[in-house]
Amino acid sequence: MSYGKFASIYDSLMQDIPYEQYVEWVASRKTSGKLLDLACGTGTLAQLFAELGYEVTASDLSEQMLTMANQRFHEANLRIPTYQLSMDNLEGLHGFDAVTIAIDSLNYLKNGEQVQKTFNEVHKALNDDGMFFFDVHSVYKVDEVYMDSPFILDDEEVSFIWHTEPGKTKHSVVHDITFFVQQQEDLYQRFEETHEQRTFPISTYTTWLKAAGFVIESISADFTEAEPSRESERIFFCARKV
Repeated sequence: MSYGKFASIYDSLMQDIPYEQYVEWVASRKTSGKLLDLACGTGTLAQLFAELGYEVTASDLSEQMLTMANQRFHEANLRIPTYQLSMDNLEGLHGFDAVTIAIDSLNYLKNGEQVQKTFNEVHKALNDDGMFFFDVHSVYKVDEVYMDSPFILDDEEVSFIWHTEPGKTKHSVVHDITFFVQQQEDLYQRFEETHEQRTFPISTYTTWLKAAGFVIESISADFTEAEPSRESERIFFCARKV
């Protein structure tokens, strides 16, 4: 999948994400130390963690995302090393006090084996008692909420028409999105993106975390401290390496 054009508009599409709440959630459980931000995207969270005093390392599979992240770090006068890595292969990265995989990035892994390998890799990258933070789409969101497409955004600078359909595997979704990005006052560029995501029940993630050597510290929903309900859309996991 190419993220070239998508990377250029990613931040404008993520304006509703409460990044500060994500940072507060992590900081309330791990106040300092070396932090690895996996699937960092354009680096918004990595910057916030660094400004809070964490020693941050960032990685992403997309070269285009990392280019934008490095530009962000340079403009903010932050020294954050970056690596182009898949989250299920962290060879050479170790000694971290916390690892984050934010904003449903884990749902881009194609199968359960990749998720389990990622959990094992994160476990190896963490120091003893290191903390692992991630969020995923709920089964309800993938199976029901996403199936109410099409979704339409009509904005002056970036608009889209977003269609979804069930994926080939259980609790998966295919997103087909047509973007219209303003180039000049009356000129828009059109391009298309296809994204595939897959999630699993909470109990499955819990089983895989325990198998990798983690204890579950908390499971919550939708940027709150509340326990997940059937209609929760985003599930947050905090786990500790033992």
